[in-house]
Amino acid sequence: MTSRSRCGRPAVLALVAAASTVALGTAACGGSTGSAGGTTSSRSSSSSSGLSGSITVFAAASLKRTFTRIGADFEKAHPGTTVTFSFAGSSDLVAQIQQGAPADVFASADTENMDKATAESLTAATPVVFASNTLEIAVPPGNPAKVASLADLGRPGVKVVLCAPAVPCGAAAAKVEQAAGVDIKPVSEEQSVTDVLGKVSAGEADAGLVYVTDVKGAGDSVQGITFPQSSAVVNSYPIASLKSSRNKAVADAFVAAVTSSAGQQVLAAAGFAEAP
Repeated sequence: MTSRSRCGRPAVLALVAAASTVALGTAACGGSTGSAGGTTSSRSSSSSSGLSGSITVFAAASLKRTFTRIGADFEKAHPGTTVTFSFAGSSDLVAQIQQGAPADVFASADTENMDKATAESLTAATPVVFASNTLEIAVPPGNPAKVASLADLGRPGVKVVLCAPAVPCGAAAAKVEQAAGVDIKPVSEEQSVTDVLGKVSAGEADAGLVYVTDVKGAGDSVQGITFPQSSAVVNSYPIASLKSSRNKAVADAFVAAVTSSAGQQVLAAAGFAEAP
């Protein structure tokens, strides 16, 4: 993991404080694109916040459930705003941003890919780490290959799917393998963690390494197997508004919403851990 100097606590505290003026209407409970789809409330909240217009958020695939919820709550709290998402592997997203793709906010599943954006001065502010995540083994219901540990993923005949090395979940898997001394030979390498999860849930693989949050969000479509070596590799998730944004006020407000207490509750309910 790279240095946290880009994502220090002062930046977190500043944005959390700013969130009080753009807070989500109510605390949360409980590669694709799309609008958050929230229902609107009283027009008075729009006039009080002064926010309007649309933004596009590029976010890691593992954030799809939580960011869709946060986006819907944001639109409800600020009628007249629209949040559209593009979810994919962080490495693919930052490459698109580097090539000039229209985006207002970038949320990565690791600091390495966010560093690529900051190195080219594409971010409008210092990125803020808002959550962290660790890996878990996902297997199809019934666990037909009888996988019980990380070492089992190296057994001959066990079909394992991993993320590609350039993708945060793939980089994390490689670090876990090295730390545990396990040699996994995947039958395929995918461009996003959701693609790995999809192959496991469809029974096309005996196991896959995904995030804890992905297993939790998948419900009964997969079973999760924890392993102690996962604690050796923790992925930090940074977020930042982008200089290319055409709606900086709404972009900054969305970043503040993610780091607000309401946004953090949504993330925690999905299984994300606090920012380290």
